[in-house]
Amino acid sequence: MSKRVARFEKVSFGQFKEGFVDSLGEADDRKIKEAYDGLKLPRRATTGSAGYDFFSPADVMLKPGETVKIPTGIRVWMEEGWVLQCYPRSGLGFKYRLQLNNTVGIIDSDYYISDNEGHIFAKLTNDTKEGKTVEIASGTGFMQGIFTEYGITFDDEASELRNGGFGSTTGRG
Repeated sequence: MSKRVARFEKVSFGQFKEGFVDSLGEADDRKIKEAYDGLKLPRRATTGSAGYDFFSPADVMLKPGETVKIPTGIRVWMEEGWVLQCYPRSGLGFKYRLQLNNTVGIIDSDYYISDNEGHIFAKLTNDTKEGKTVEIASGTGFMQGIFTEYGITFDDEASELRNGGFGSTTGRG
């Protein structure tokens, strides 16, 4: 039996709106509120699925070579000692060569307490070599997250607290 180690939640509307506008451009508040109200928490498709599907909050179209940053509107609380690893959904990667720009997204347990409420973003690139355009409809799964337990070294002395996303934990000695 699998361990229950995490809980998905929506970020606040204000945090979602900020991420939506930053990522997808200006939109009227009504459209952003509809996207927020329509957010689905990540979920597994079957009892044997390892990955939790993340769903797009808006229609996204990517021509060959184009990149988009998607604000999922989701945050995750998880027990210490666990990490959420994010990958493109297998079908999108296989059919379109859709890729996460950082190859594998790593969501640490302490990201939940960041100033941005731990808002999970996905930056995707259509890296097709066949000239295919990718269309992801609002509410469609585009990424999957898998929880993985990890260990630390016996001499680990990490004591810093996170307060940010990308680059917030880089090289302090």
